[in-house]
Amino acid sequence: MQQIDSILAIADQYDTIVFDQWGVLHNGTSPYPDAVLTIDALKDRSLAVLSNSGKRADVNASRITGMGFAPDAFGVVMTSGEALHIEFSQGRLREIKTLLPMTAAAGDAEKWAGSLPVSFTDTVDQADAVLLMGLPDADVHPAQSAILDQARARDLPLICSNPDRASPRAHGKTVQSPGALAHAYADAGGHVMFYGKPHKAIFDVLADALQVTDPTRVLMVGDSPEHDIAGAQTVGWDSLFIAGGLHADTLADAFAGHPRHIHNSNTQVIQ
Repeated sequence: MQQIDSILAIADQYDTIVFDQWGVLHNGTSPYPDAVLTIDALKDRSLAVLSNSGKRADVNASRITGMGFAPDAFGVVMTSGEALHIEFSQGRLREIKTLLPMTAAAGDAEKWAGSLPVSFTDTVDQADAVLLMGLPDADVHPAQSAILDQARARDLPLICSNPDRASPRAHGKTVQSPGALAHAYADAGGHVMFYGKPHKAIFDVLADALQVTDPTRVLMVGDSPEHDIAGAQTVGWDSLFIAGGLHADTLADAFAGHPRHIHNSNTQVIQ
């Protein structure tokens, strides 16, 4: 384990650098200080984004560009929502025809689905599964939890396309994310299908898109030990933990006066 001041200190050790989005590149509203400049400084390398966003990859690419990052900064943007869309489009979830969506905003599910052969309902009794892809910004979501209680009573599977339990926002705030409700659903005995980090499948999809031949030459940059760091270790990638992201408040005292980036080889785990 190595504490460093900047990713530029280790970038030449890697052919490909993969970035988480929220908590690493931006806080949902604006880029973090020096993030745009740092990405510009790495433009001679293969860069990608791997995000636990329930939305499609193109939506997230536009979001990143809209915050000031160069349109061609990242060769591939992969999201958990994109991975789920691929599953449906390739027929691997053909038994699910009608979804009850939970989203951050109205219309998000329809934009995600596009031309997929699925329909949506707001009634538990008419659904084949619940699609939990986003939540409005809040600390708790009692209305959504109540619906999930009804769904679990009917043994409906829950498809979670954002496994994050919490997400950082501006001014050091964090909000509850879909993963928190999905894990509660599973803990209560419900069946959950997760798409996204730390699950190996999404790392494999990205590795294929990037044509990775040597996993030891890939670096994952993230702010979640549970999702980014653990997932990278699963596929043999090195990792760089950003202590100033999701866990900034928790780690503030521990890192006072010290570098807030922790570089790990793929054989080490942050405890």
